[in-house]
Amino acid sequence: MKAVIFAGGLGTRFSEKTQYMPKPMIEIGGKPILWHIMKIYAAHGINEFIICAGYKQYVIKEYFMNYFMHNTDMTINLADNTVNMHEQHSENWKVTIVDTGVNTMTAGRLKRIRNYVEDETFCLTYGDGVTDLNIADTIRAHKESGKTISMTVYKPIGRFGSVHIDPQTDTVQSFEEKPDGEGNWINAGFFVCEPKVFDYLPEDADPIMFEREPLQQIAAVGDMHAYKHHGFWKPMDMLKDNMDLEKMWNTNQAPWKKW
Repeated sequence: MKAVIFAGGLGTRFSEKTQYMPKPMIEIGGKPILWHIMKIYAAHGINEFIICAGYKQYVIKEYFMNYFMHNTDMTINLADNTVNMHEQHSENWKVTIVDTGVNTMTAGRLKRIRNYVEDETFCLTYGDGVTDLNIADTIRAHKESGKTISMTVYKPIGRFGSVHIDPQTDTVQSFEEKPDGEGNWINAGFFVCEPKVFDYLPEDADPIMFEREPLQQIAAVGDMHAYKHHGFWKPMDMLKDNMDLEKMWNTNQAPWKKW
């Protein structure tokens, strides 16, 4: 099975970093978050990846073209221009990087990699979030559901404390530090898809967000399964998120590290 990863957006909230690299290449612990996501999948036996690149896609291509060199100790003899490779730290991965355009929306990016997926069930996610999700379990649940697509959903913790007040006396009845986010489940961005999902993408899909019309249509006909995740999930939406993830990694408290 292959994992498709959206990695072509502009990442405007990270302008101080994304002027030099695409958002999925922003590092956590010296490795791009894209690498962390791929390691999550690899920990569950998925080692083939299709990267939907776009903005500064050459940075992603350079990283994987020279992955062996980046992760291997070496001695370079400048006198005779020879290189001696020592201990290596590579991965058993097959990575296909597709330039899906700079301004293409997610539905268009997905449509452009159709031929690389072929007629197989595949995983799909974004290049900016990490989780301790059991990928193998999501695939099993998806197959049991018989649906075209399974979406992992997550109930986030509220950003602010919640105060419960008696409307008659204005007396504070209780206070919760960080309650669940109003009981609403949200799209956590980890999918398992059947090839039939491409039938919901219009001929000109480039200006369309996959999360809007296509997913709404699939849900409207009852062909979408929800996989509820109760563990850890964190998107890297802004610089503070990157700092939080970096701190988790550096203190050996990264819940997504299952390898």
